[in-house]
Amino acid sequence: MRLKKGDTVKVIAGKDKGKVGKILKTEPQNDRVVVEGINMITKHKKTQSPQKPGGIMHYEAPIHVSNVMIYEGNKVSRVGYDVSGKEKVRVAKKTGTKLDK
Repeated sequence: MRLKKGDTVKVIAGKDKGKVGKILKTEPQNDRVVVEGINMITKHKKTQSPQKPGGIMHYEAPIHVSNVMIYEGNKVSRVGYDVSGKEKVRVAKKTGTKLDK
């Protein structure tokens, strides 16, 4: 998977198409990412104890990695790799900027 936690991505397909958010979590085994504020689901939780009240909770659900693209400089781009010397660095293909700091 070419996306990492902390990357800014734009949703290119689905109900949240056009929205931009930061990756909170990656699931490489399932090819999915959890993006901040994207693909929100509602869960009704029962009260577990007086310290943990129940209610309606909103969570981000995972979205397939094929439905998001890296968002750099107000443009979406594919991710490539640049091997210079002994380092392999992720690069935005459209702008050519390095994604790894």
